[in-house]
Amino acid sequence: MSTPLIVERTIVGLRRRVAELRRRGLAVGLVPTMGALHAGHISLVDAARARGDAAVATIFVNPTQFGANEDLAAYPRDETVDFALLESAGATLAFAPSVEEMYPERGLTTIHVAELTDGLCGPLRPGHFDGVATVVTKLFLAALPDRGYFGEKDYQQLQMVKRLSRDLNMPIEVVGCPTVREPDGLAMSSRNRYLSPAERAAAPAMRRALGALAEAARAGADCRRAEVAARSALATAGFEPIDYVAVVDADTLALVDRIAKPARALAAAWLGKARLIDNVAVLREADRI
Repeated sequence: MSTPLIVERTIVGLRRRVAELRRRGLAVGLVPTMGALHAGHISLVDAARARGDAAVATIFVNPTQFGANEDLAAYPRDETVDFALLESAGATLAFAPSVEEMYPERGLTTIHVAELTDGLCGPLRPGHFDGVATVVTKLFLAALPDRGYFGEKDYQQLQMVKRLSRDLNMPIEVVGCPTVREPDGLAMSSRNRYLSPAERAAAPAMRRALGALAEAARAGADCRRAEVAARSALATAGFEPIDYVAVVDADTLALVDRIAKPARALAAAWLGKARLIDNVAVLREADRI
């Protein structure tokens, strides 16, 4: 039987609970989420527990990372279900603050990570990554975990958080965890519930297109030409508009023409009301050995 989940709503309460965990000799693994939990989120809790951490999950739909025309009001929320999932997964603590708790007054400080946010989703979602960087910093400072766990599906975000932690000398290890997929290859996402049945049937085409792109790049193809083929595959499947398809350096996120070291193939495109993102690793044959 799982231990009852502790829920805290205030930063003071979170800090008190984390202090209690530390007095018990436990390391703390923070799993930041916006709720609407699925198996991908739970895999982060599992990863934290596998390292021996007390898993502390946060549930906060952060308004500062949504643009004016994005889905803040419609973003799915169901705390009762989320808490039950966390408890069954063995999470120790859930931090579910209000907007007023996280932003008690108009903030004058924003965290910006340059270069890593200049391309891909950055120009398409102005202010988004600043909002993510700022709220992650606030959550890190509130909990002061030993490790923070983030999914590779949001690969640009993961790289940004790693750099954020490094640049600010945070004593926090940022752990990237593999994307969790449906049986047909679709990356799990809270926004998948926006898909109609027909759109859901078409959605796995993104993973297939990225897989073909990664294989072409690994075989030495010109990445720009290979990206055109991937775009065509997405368009044929009904994705419209296609925000980007790109092969980038796995660390810097700079575009690469031909891979000489580990890279990443990424895409973002719309299918009906859902903006889907995904990525796959691009490894040379030597890197696979």
